[in-house]
Amino acid sequence: MVRNAASMQNLQSSMSDLNFSSPHPKRPYQPLQSQTQDSAPQPQEPIQRLDARPSSVQFCGNDEYTKAYMNRIATGQATPEEQASFNKNINRMMHPSFKKTSSLSKKVGPPIEERRDALMKKEMTELGYGLPGSTWERDHTPCLYKRLSESTAAEDRLVHKMWEKHLATRAIPLKQNNAYTALDEDRIEAQRFPKATSSAAEVYCKPFCNFLTENPTVFHAVDSTKRQLKAMGWTELSERDAWDIKPSGRYYVDRNGSGLIAFVVGAKYEPGNGAAILAGHVDALTAKLKPVSEVPNKAGYLQLGVAPYAGGLNTTWWDRDLGIGGRVLVKEGDKIVTKLVNLNRPIARIPTLAPHFGAAAAGPFNQETQMVPIIGLDDTDSSAGETKSSEPFSKPSVLGGGQGPVGSFVSTQPKALVKAIAEELGLNASSYTDIVNWELELYDVQPATVGGLNKEFIYAGRIDDKLCSWAAMQALIGSQQYDTRFSSIIKIVGWFDNEEIGSQLRQGAKSNFLPQTIERAVGSLSKHQPASDLIGRTYANSYILSSDVTHAVNPNFLSAYLENHAPHLNVGLCVAADSNGHMTTDAVSTAILQRCCERIGAKLQVFQIRNDSRSGGTVGPMLSSMTGIRAIDAGMPQLSMHSIRATTGSLDPGLGVLTFTGFLNGFEHVDKEFRS
Repeated sequence: MVRNAASMQNLQSSMSDLNFSSPHPKRPYQPLQSQTQDSAPQPQEPIQRLDARPSSVQFCGNDEYTKAYMNRIATGQATPEEQASFNKNINRMMHPSFKKTSSLSKKVGPPIEERRDALMKKEMTELGYGLPGSTWERDHTPCLYKRLSESTAAEDRLVHKMWEKHLATRAIPLKQNNAYTALDEDRIEAQRFPKATSSAAEVYCKPFCNFLTENPTVFHAVDSTKRQLKAMGWTELSERDAWDIKPSGRYYVDRNGSGLIAFVVGAKYEPGNGAAILAGHVDALTAKLKPVSEVPNKAGYLQLGVAPYAGGLNTTWWDRDLGIGGRVLVKEGDKIVTKLVNLNRPIARIPTLAPHFGAAAAGPFNQETQMVPIIGLDDTDSSAGETKSSEPFSKPSVLGGGQGPVGSFVSTQPKALVKAIAEELGLNASSYTDIVNWELELYDVQPATVGGLNKEFIYAGRIDDKLCSWAAMQALIGSQQYDTRFSSIIKIVGWFDNEEIGSQLRQGAKSNFLPQTIERAVGSLSKHQPASDLIGRTYANSYILSSDVTHAVNPNFLSAYLENHAPHLNVGLCVAADSNGHMTTDAVSTAILQRCCERIGAKLQVFQIRNDSRSGGTVGPMLSSMTGIRAIDAGMPQLSMHSIRATTGSLDPGLGVLTFTGFLNGFEHVDKEFRS
């Protein structure tokens, strides 16, 4: 490779202190200096410039570039740029983070960046979680870190080290004297208070649609979010166990599998400090299977006994493709376990009566007798000798259980449905009776879809109120990434069940779920030695943003709206006001939220219903009256509320996330302005 022996000897002497397999800690690399030659070299290969190939240098090999490059370095004819590149690569290889090999000619596979990208793609595909539009480093590093740190493969460890180095270059420096540069301050501000722009909001549209489609019931929504939080390193709490809560900690607790509270404790938290709380509900109008869902078949059809939940089974449910999902209790050995099931295909349908039949097709309709879903055809052979009671009230209505084939729960349900559910759970015919009970419901199987000429809308079921609840949880996840070390409060998101029927049950907002969670967390943070006024001070320093969807203006019914109180889609959060206390909004709570929104440039709309119409209600007043916490009701607008399929703006999920982030990260500072 080199014809000049003297120059080669000089090169070897200069590199004698370098050991690529185990660098000497006390001998830092010194850059090579140009060599003075007694005689001019006679290179056999043509001279090549540095820009003929990327600066990542191979130190061995037979390709023409490597030969020419090393020849020029050895003979002292390298340009300053080539010499600098050579020095840079030597220093890089000497760095402790660079994986050393025993042989310079050993192949290590594709470049590190390619292997890292491949790992990123694999993790994203397998886990499928994270904030939409965010960098992979921010949201998924904890999982990658865990997976690679448990690996023994040298290549994975190499990628892991390079990944840590990459993260270090992106991290905001936390200086001991808190003396940040102007650039640091800008980065911190941008991450803690992302601006509520259209471009920032639009990336949340598809993830929200996926969330709606993949989680048709409240049980699925809570379960998928718990799995996301757990994968990202959050700690699950059980109401049955003692809690050990610490500053900077991230926690979540569920109740009944249908209510969920997640919270983050600021690094600077002190007992008595307040909480910034986002509260919403995740239940939706539906039709739930009755305890005994088998009904007498009529006219050769298999039908299903269901009951409306809230306003379910209204006229928008006619002629819809309905799936079935929920939770099932299954006996496994000496345990009863809960499993989720989702028959995500058209199973049931409620057929309309053609208008040709006149008055009978005009309604009103009886939900018990005229809105009974059809799930199949009755193929029972009447000649088989099976006898059924002609009088459905002739026997006691004994509830089935898990006692075996006779008197089991499945004996009170349609056999075809039991078979479908059991197969979905992986049970065979002999173990059908292991199903102890279930809570199943109907839902529209059509996926959430982006629509409109310019994709301005989202058409979907169950928007009310997974829209605001989902946005709130995404805001909390993002907030804990960037604001926890600056925070001295607790940030909380509460998902409650049963709002559509009054929130009276134990997983509802009127239960002790939220106040008990706060009290237990504060008690643990104060070492279980709270002062007598600790909880009172905590509540007084807190604020609840009760977020439920509100009514967007419908262009076909403008007369139903109050002038100047008609929200638009894709504009922003809407404050809901009501003079009769159905909403908890007042002047103080509105001013606080306005100040939080100003920092991120978010717009606030307002809605109040006409005096000649009836206002609905939500969780704000009940949570506020129970705890004494200041509160406001504000949510994203939608059309067709309480329909089986509604409409919201394609930017509204993202505008919700950004606005809620501004509230969670900005409330602590804004609250000081209102302290008298």
